[in-house]
Amino acid sequence: MGLKRSLASRWAMGCLVAAMAGGAHAATISGAVGATGQSDMTYRIGLGLDWDKTWLQSSVGHLTGYWDLGFTYWEAGEHTSARQSISFAPVFVYEFGAGNVVPYLEAGVGIAGFSGTHVGSRDLGSAFNFEDRLGVGLKIAQVHRVGVRVIHYSNAGLSEPNEGIESYSLFYSMNF
Repeated sequence: MGLKRSLASRWAMGCLVAAMAGGAHAATISGAVGATGQSDMTYRIGLGLDWDKTWLQSSVGHLTGYWDLGFTYWEAGEHTSARQSISFAPVFVYEFGAGNVVPYLEAGVGIAGFSGTHVGSRDLGSAFNFEDRLGVGLKIAQVHRVGVRVIHYSNAGLSEPNEGIESYSLFYSMNF
């Protein structure tokens, strides 16, 4: 257990150092409403910092990203009370083209801490979990983002059981 916590804390510290070292030019606030695969509702608020970097620029688009810190409320399931989670993830975004409305894809892997090991009807096996996400959306007027996202949480086999859980959500974010 000590090795797991040590690895997790080193990974988190590395992400924070990288976030401070890499410039971020725009802060965003986001909200999402979704449901799990077991039909329990999820509500998420987030704070993001856009990276001041782009890669792989071409006539098709470019790669960029942001740091995401989120708080999720997980509705109670049949056998458990409501849960909360806090997550942190670097998220890569591929924006297609330029203009007033830009479609994009996003993907990221991060860490999450849950207020318990059972969420809805799922047994995560650990309060510490990894977060994998995929999303698609539209960036509007360089300020707003709307889209759909799926986020999967599991402990990656670090403890048993490892049932994992997903949240399928609609989201909105705005730069400020």
